[in-house]
Amino acid sequence: MEWIPFVRDRQSRFAEQHGELDERSLVRKGNAAYAAGLGLLMTGDPAAAEWFGRAAATWRESWQGGESWGRPIGAIKASLLAGDAAAAEEHARWALDAGAESSESPIGRYAAALGLLVLERWADARHVADSLRERDDFPHDVADALAYVSAHDVVGYAEAIEAVVASFETRTAYLEDARVADTALVLDVLARRRGIELDLPESDLLP
Repeated sequence: MEWIPFVRDRQSRFAEQHGELDERSLVRKGNAAYAAGLGLLMTGDPAAAEWFGRAAATWRESWQGGESWGRPIGAIKASLLAGDAAAAEEHARWALDAGAESSESPIGRYAAALGLLVLERWADARHVADSLRERDDFPHDVADALAYVSAHDVVGYAEAIEAVVASFETRTAYLEDARVADTALVLDVLARRRGIELDLPESDLLP
């Protein structure tokens, strides 16, 4: 991809405002900021952290409660990719305080698994991740990777993360058309926090 024009376009989308911002408008702005951050990350530009921070803050602002788990998930992921441990922990607590761990939704439980891993509650994270592995409505490769990180299973994680990257390479749709395996990047950050030091597979969808 031509990342520089992509980033400029998403930054422009973030800056656009037509009238009063409502919940949906804030979500779109968060999406644009996150995509800009991904594009900058792919070019090695340290400004990526600033845009990830904007994405997390905007998604948090858009939160109206309920089952909108994509927003705390996005905020956790953005904060991890920004290298902002304090913000990641804050958003992890937000997800858990909102009831993600007891959610029946697979997306809610995904938010819980991410939050528990950020907070280094390994046993609780393993329990939630294992519940995701039993479902047919959640990606098995991601559930496996979450479980293996929480269990510090290096061999299992190595196989799972390869599957996650491969699944992104076969996709036809990406958030804001940003062709980046961002879930793999987030899992890599979490794995390293767990003491699993493995290089990600080579891919055009990774920096």
